[in-house]
Amino acid sequence: MRVLIVDDHTLVRAGLSRLLQTFQGVDVVAEASDADQAVDLAAMHRPDLVLLDLSLPGRTGLEALSGILERAPGTRVVMMSMHDDPMHVRDALDRGAAGFVVKDAAPLELELALRAAAAGEMFLSPRISSKMMAPLLARSRPAGVAGLPPRQREILGQIGRGLSSKEIAAALGISVKTVETHRARMMEALGCRRASELVLLAVKHRQELG
Repeated sequence: MRVLIVDDHTLVRAGLSRLLQTFQGVDVVAEASDADQAVDLAAMHRPDLVLLDLSLPGRTGLEALSGILERAPGTRVVMMSMHDDPMHVRDALDRGAAGFVVKDAAPLELELALRAAAAGEMFLSPRISSKMMAPLLARSRPAGVAGLPPRQREILGQIGRGLSSKEIAAALGISVKTVETHRARMMEALGCRRASELVLLAVKHRQELG
């Protein structure tokens, strides 16, 4: 697996090169410090993979990505960045990146990303994939009271019946602190700024909560 490293920091390139050389079957064939050099070296060496920093001086890593894939279409590119902004990740994937890793990832994560890309697969750092999935998961959950976890719905039902935190704790066999924690989370989830608003909401949905 022949790899081109692209990063504008000399020490980062040196560290990555030493790390990649410890991966079985990986050979670093060249290093570039900016987008133009990256595109030229990719066209010259035709590496299997390019490990490309998102933030480069002058033309960005995203622009370098487009240029590399145009000049060396058989090459797979894994982006790396200090940031996990979903917009940058989506832009990179739309432009043809085979993966995206954060720079503080563990060495094993980087190796998995490179091997996945070499095998024709897509790899995203877990931190990035969870951040990108969060809005989708939020949209899939029911809104309002119906979207609360079962335990919180149970406690809200008890609140609607006029029970205190101490009484709810005794009835459910949990601590008062746990009840109060659930109260706080319900207030946040339901947009209640005062405890009285949560009580009114509990009374309103009393039949629904059982």
